[in-house]
Amino acid sequence: MPSQVRKAASVADVLRNAQFVTLHVPLVDATRNMVNADNIRLMPPGAVLLNFSREGVVSNDAVLSSLAAGHLGRYVCDFPSAALLGHERIVCLPHLGACTREAEENCAVMVADQLRDFLEDGNIANAVNFPSVSMGRESAYRVAIANANVPNMLGQISTAMANAGLNIHNMVNKSRGDMAYTLVDIDSAVSPAVLADIASIDGVLSARYLPRAAD
Repeated sequence: MPSQVRKAASVADVLRNAQFVTLHVPLVDATRNMVNADNIRLMPPGAVLLNFSREGVVSNDAVLSSLAAGHLGRYVCDFPSAALLGHERIVCLPHLGACTREAEENCAVMVADQLRDFLEDGNIANAVNFPSVSMGRESAYRVAIANANVPNMLGQISTAMANAGLNIHNMVNKSRGDMAYTLVDIDSAVSPAVLADIASIDGVLSARYLPRAAD
C-alpha cells in the first residue's frame, strides 16, 4: 500500500477512526463477533458499517441496539437475518459477489487455465478429492501418477524408472487422505513399456506421460 496509508493497530483503532468501515474477513473463531457491543460504540456518530464477510462477524444485536440509540448511521450487509430485514437504516443485499459478470468471466478463465495446466503439465489446483500439486518444468519429459497413499509407492516408482535406465531429475509427491499424486521429471524419454510397468504397480490408478517439445 502507499506509504501514506497508516496501518491500524487493532480493530478498535479502525472503528474509532473511520466513518465508513467495510469488513472482508472469513468467519473463524478469531473473527466471530469481531464487531460487537463493546467496540461498536467506538465508531463516530453516524458512521456506516458494511459487512460483506459472514453474518457471525458482526453482532446483529449490537447493530440493532446502536441503530436504536441513534449512534450507528447505517448498516449494510449481504447476509441479512430476519431481524435485519425491513429496518429503515439497514441495507440488505443478496450474497451474489461471485455471480457478477466479471467474476463469472474470471472463473471461466481460471478453469480453462487450470485444466490446460493439468493436461499439459500434470499440475493440480482446487481439486475436490486430490491434493494440490504443482512443479515447475525442469525437463521435457514428465510422468504424472495418481496412486493410493500407501508405503513404498515412491520406492516402486523410482525402481521401475531406475531399472529402465532413467534418471529422475526432479520429483514431487503430495497426499490427501487415501489419495496421492506424484509428478516426476526425467532426463530422457520414457518408453510405453516403462509407463506400463508403472501403471501395473499395485495401488497406481493412472500414469500419464507428458512430454513437451524442446523450446
